[in-house]
Amino acid sequence: MSLGLVGRKVGMTRVFTDEGDTVPVTVVDVSNNRVTQIKTAETDGYAAVQVAYGKRRASRVNNAAAGHFAKAGVEAGHTLREFRIKPDEAVSLKVGGAIGADIFKVGQKVDVSGTTQGKGFAGVIKRHHFSSNRASHGNSVSHNKSGSIGQNQDPGRVFPGKRMAGHLGAAHRTVQNVEIIRVDAARQLLLIKGALPGSRGGGVTVKPAVRATRVTAVKPATAKPAAAAKPAAAEAKPAKTK
Repeated sequence: MSLGLVGRKVGMTRVFTDEGDTVPVTVVDVSNNRVTQIKTAETDGYAAVQVAYGKRRASRVNNAAAGHFAKAGVEAGHTLREFRIKPDEAVSLKVGGAIGADIFKVGQKVDVSGTTQGKGFAGVIKRHHFSSNRASHGNSVSHNKSGSIGQNQDPGRVFPGKRMAGHLGAAHRTVQNVEIIRVDAARQLLLIKGALPGSRGGGVTVKPAVRATRVTAVKPATAKPAAAAKPAAAEAKPAKTK
């Protein structure tokens, strides 16, 4: 199923395996995901499920959104996400119903999307991992500068895409093929291995991995067919006499 969940990044911790190894995990709260709309190919041209997450005060909801939530019979949320699904997967869903964390399993690979932490205006060393220059021996307050950015009179301009100082972070990013270590259905928590984009309290979207690692089967060795026997050499014809 391609259906996912919207959640909130709680923070990071670690869990211990039965062998005693420690695994860093990110805790994601996916509680109270509710279905606000089910789209079908007959009415919308494609099959999808719209999910609402979080809470929003009635004074912060405009009339259009208020009518949309009221039609679905759910509480207004601050986040709406849409997940493409197959037409037969919508049979088990209904408008106004809830989707829990139990749609994921331990060991499943997922893709997690979020907004990275904003770093503000950053230089080339922090933004693009440039090397700094010498800080002494004739270098006058230019050890963290980017250096030359252009050429000579020809072409006489800076090429587009030149790596320079600028805004860093606060971008939508997706981490692919991360593993679910634990599913807490009672508290609606997902413990996902590794770090995820965003700050604590930031919103994230968890979906089944679209590029899961493929396990290639080893082909059994097959015996080569025996070489066919060469035909016997034709008998030498007698030489013609004049």
